[in-house]
Amino acid sequence: MSKILNEVLLANRDYVAGFDKADLAMPPARKFAILTCMDARLDPAKYAGLSEGDAHVIRNAGGRASDDAIRSLVISYKLLGTKEWFVIHHTDCGMETFTDEIMRDLLASSLKTASVDASGWHDCCEGGGSHEGKHIAWLTISDLAQSVVEDVIRIKNHPLVPSDIPVYGYIYDVKTGGLVEVPEATKIGAVI
Repeated sequence: MSKILNEVLLANRDYVAGFDKADLAMPPARKFAILTCMDARLDPAKYAGLSEGDAHVIRNAGGRASDDAIRSLVISYKLLGTKEWFVIHHTDCGMETFTDEIMRDLLASSLKTASVDASGWHDCCEGGGSHEGKHIAWLTISDLAQSVVEDVIRIKNHPLVPSDIPVYGYIYDVKTGGLVEVPEATKIGAVI
């Protein structure tokens, strides 16, 4: 058994011993959803004051409004009653460190973990790569505020998203823990 697997299972055993959340309702109690990045430095429960059962938190690389993220938001609203959505990207995001082209080249070269230094991304190995990465839009970020605006626009313009759901745009600052509004995004995401 791996060290990580063992740690997770031990932590779960401790969690189960004090578990008292069996009666939580499936719909989120505070009726909102957050789309944010999977970065391990972000804890939406802490930065948004959430307890278990309060809100839906949808996470992916960059917190981008991908097809799957929008699928989750639509389910969150249509079947579970959320009324407000947040798009929250963050400073120092790894998605700012590469482009679709770089990712595609790295995957074509090797499927092993790459490394980065001052001169850019590098593969550790040659061979065993795949060109399937060319079929994926990696949704990289070149301008943080603009990426929030783009995602709010994409969500608000989606034909399955009702016009009466406000979508707020923010950037989480990894140095301070603060949420900084992207006013243009929130304006676009407002209910008219």
